[in-house]
Amino acid sequence: MPRSLYLVASHPDAPQAQPLIDALSADLGTRFGSDGRDSFRDWQADDSRHVFLLVCNDDEAVGCGAVRPISDSIGEVKRMYAKYPGQGIGRAVLAGLEAAAWQAGYTELWLETRVANVEACRFYLKRGYQRIANYGRYAGRDNSACFGRYLGPVPASSQPELLPSLGNS
Repeated sequence: MPRSLYLVASHPDAPQAQPLIDALSADLGTRFGSDGRDSFRDWQADDSRHVFLLVCNDDEAVGCGAVRPISDSIGEVKRMYAKYPGQGIGRAVLAGLEAAAWQAGYTELWLETRVANVEACRFYLKRGYQRIANYGRYAGRDNSACFGRYLGPVPASSQPELLPSLGNS
């Protein structure tokens, strides 16, 4: 796979996003019995604190992820997905989400994944996330693993390139 990855601000309803979200939902449903499709139920496209990014390689959308507000200072990472594992797509999505979250005014990111999703737990720990108490609807759920990370300014040299929004086109 060529290494020409770039980020695009988008929307969960964008046609380029749908195959990725569908693949993620199918994988989660098969592996864990729940597809997570309700993540965008309260999505507000006109709110700059709701972030949705696609990672593209040439003309193909190969990854996605979102941040939505939990509070004024805390954003929640949702729907992280890489179409081709082990290609740096997940790292690009997360780095883009962290930079966009900082620019949107968040100082911290939280997320939830399944305890059984060992690969995801390792991925977040390697990227500086720490296990935190289960929050919100995940409180008291033994099958959930919640993680958090404080954000800071991202040096310009390490920020992924973010191209203008695709919108719903």
